[in-house]
Amino acid sequence: MNEKRSQNGRRRVRVGLGLVFFGLFLFILGVEPGAFGLDRSPVVGFVQIAFFLIGLAIICVGGYVGFSLRWVGGDRSLAADIGLRLVSTGYVIAFISGMADIFGFGTQPFPEIPYFGPLQVAGVVLGEVVIAIGFLLVTLPPKSD
Repeated sequence: MNEKRSQNGRRRVRVGLGLVFFGLFLFILGVEPGAFGLDRSPVVGFVQIAFFLIGLAIICVGGYVGFSLRWVGGDRSLAADIGLRLVSTGYVIAFISGMADIFGFGTQPFPEIPYFGPLQVAGVVLGEVVIAIGFLLVTLPPKSD
């Protein structure tokens, strides 16, 4: 039974890391398509924004899958619960900031071409910082009694 749990744990870690690296690939593809020879426009458009936000979502899911192994035998700590909620909140901040023009409350409303401006960049970076703080909280060791 314990060996099966160990194999399941290794599989979860591998799946989590695989998701993180796949998400990182999509994130980099969205942020810097020129690194792959795919840059066809001088501006950051909807497809690029969508790709890096999808990549960021996959990174968050992969991190959750990888870290969920820590609580197989018991309950999550309060810090881990708060951390996972911060990861979700950070992604929502990044998503709303990145898609502001598409949703109609950015600097370039829908009929115009979306523009990924400095305020949107700041919002996405803020979301990424909140995600990082959330994952740091998840990694805190549980308090021993």
